[in-house]
Amino acid sequence: MGQKTNPIGARLGIIRGWESNWYGNKKDFSTKLIEDNKIRTYLNARINKGGISKIVIERTLNKLIVTIHTSKPGIIIGKGGNEVDRIKEELKKLTGKEDVQINILEIRRPELDAMIVGDTIARQIENRINYKRAIKMAIASALRMGAEGIKIKISGRLGGAEIARTEEIKQGRTPLHTLRMDIDYANVFALTVYGKIGIKVWICKGEVLGKRDLNPNLVGGKSDVNDRRDRREGEGGDNRGHRGGGNDRRGGGDRRHHGGGGGDRRGGDRNRQQD
Repeated sequence: MGQKTNPIGARLGIIRGWESNWYGNKKDFSTKLIEDNKIRTYLNARINKGGISKIVIERTLNKLIVTIHTSKPGIIIGKGGNEVDRIKEELKKLTGKEDVQINILEIRRPELDAMIVGDTIARQIENRINYKRAIKMAIASALRMGAEGIKIKISGRLGGAEIARTEEIKQGRTPLHTLRMDIDYANVFALTVYGKIGIKVWICKGEVLGKRDLNPNLVGGKSDVNDRRDRREGEGGDNRGHRGGGNDRRGGGDRRHHGGGGGDRRGGDRNRQQD
């Protein structure tokens, strides 16, 4: 059953926070929920090539705060911030609220974000690039940036085939049952001339052992993945050094022992011949 559960939903409240932060009573809960869905659908359609990873919505009494996590902040901000102002006015009309605030957060490592990776593969497939090549490039770049594992499943009329099929390519480890494992997940689709192709991406960023702040807008200076990668490389380097030193010492000891013994024996043989 772990394969069928959304990895993000399973980790909410444990190592991940909610992307909608507000309180709603019985009367207005459904209205706010539908409004959140409208905002997300509109922004994803409006900023089609903005590299949007997630949209976090917070509400206070009279204020709506929308935080857009993106790998291309320049496209959303526009020249002199004109584009953001235009989007803000459009959101005011959509929601009917006077006070709307838009924040933009840049994603430093888009190769480790499942939504952006899936979106990149979808755009490449739409541009008629071979799906296997696109997937392998995404896997290689994610592992190079320090991911512990990545799994990509693609289904539909792959390569324009008559019969739809499903293919899965994975590398490293993605343990979906381990709830302390930080796994990012996304489900996107590519609209091709021969039909819709679905793409699912799982990226394992490593284990979360300490207490984590569940605020989805928290952006650290250096990611946990890179800390772990640096630590792992450091340990690997030390171990390699010790192993190499051990071999040298063993080799040196053996050489000294055999050499010394050999010298004594040869010296003894020569002395006996002279006698």
